[in-house]
Amino acid sequence: MSANPNPDPIPMPGTPAEKSQAMRPGQTSPQRAGSESKAAHPSGDESTGGQKTRPTEAVPALDFAALRLHSIYERRHIAQIDAFAKTPPPGASFLEWFESLPGFLGASRLRAVVNAIVAARKAGKPVVFAIGGHVVKVGCGPILIDLMRRGIVTAIACNGAAAIHDSEIAMIGATSEDVAETIRDGRFGMVRETAEFFAEAARQAAQTHAGYGQSIGRLIRSRNLPHAQLSVLAVAAELGIPATVHVAVGTDTVHMPTFADGGLIGAASLADFRTICGVVAAMGGSAGEAGGVWCNIGSAVLLPEVFLKAVSVVRNLGTNLDALCTANFDQLRHYRPAQNVVGRPVLKGQGFDLAGHHEILLPLLRQAILDQNR
Repeated sequence: MSANPNPDPIPMPGTPAEKSQAMRPGQTSPQRAGSESKAAHPSGDESTGGQKTRPTEAVPALDFAALRLHSIYERRHIAQIDAFAKTPPPGASFLEWFESLPGFLGASRLRAVVNAIVAARKAGKPVVFAIGGHVVKVGCGPILIDLMRRGIVTAIACNGAAAIHDSEIAMIGATSEDVAETIRDGRFGMVRETAEFFAEAARQAAQTHAGYGQSIGRLIRSRNLPHAQLSVLAVAAELGIPATVHVAVGTDTVHMPTFADGGLIGAASLADFRTICGVVAAMGGSAGEAGGVWCNIGSAVLLPEVFLKAVSVVRNLGTNLDALCTANFDQLRHYRPAQNVVGRPVLKGQGFDLAGHHEILLPLLRQAILDQNR
């Protein structure tokens, strides 16, 4: 069938449009005879494509001479010279340098976290460091271990990556592979020793009814791994400090080999969730008191989710967490730490977000705590 030479829409039979537009064979369409009719351009302006133009709205003339001004001396000011940075001389002590920082934004938040941690320990409240894998990879394990030995950090929570890096440090004094290189030929994560170690830790957790973190720390110590003194989990086991490992099955390299047992891993991690709920319960207190401090360091998703659920469990069981203080340390700002750590669980003004590199912020935090706690 040939194409219709007339692309105009054809009125449906029986409609008023059909009656008014009907033509006998050979009759010329009124809109095609001569120039286009007014119906094609109701405004009569062909340059607008048949659309009517709106009239330009008048812009009101403002009387700027009537602006109400007031004195600068009557205004409240956020930035004042009393809070400006000081310039300590060469050779100044750390405390002199720390106190010289300006009293704004990140420096103020860092001071607030330091003061909260010092107050928490004086009141006998827990201080928890919840760490992601990057914290261990950039060499901050000794910072945590020192704070644990000094009785300042009283509990550790890890994701699976942090536990893996921590264990490999204990094994061989090195960790972290080049993923971009090894992912191309399927070698990424296929390390026998690490996977077997974690499978054994999960088996021992089931046998002893312990959590994943405690079992990993104990296994590092029982095997006398050469660098156990640099393992956060091993030192936690030595000191009897709660150390928990929270995993999502399938997210860690040690879950890939066939001997990984999802049931054992899940049971061990669930035991650790219940342990960390007990730690959070001990952080409670009413507003105005010194409460515990939860520091989320380098975990963008998993540990903030664990913390939020622990807070819900504890409040559901009747514990008052109004005195709780939280802080997030990371080089990037992410949604879940902002909401699940700094925002939702705490009263306004008791959550602090500090953006920066762990290898800079954590040594600063440690030294400031020690000098403030003297």
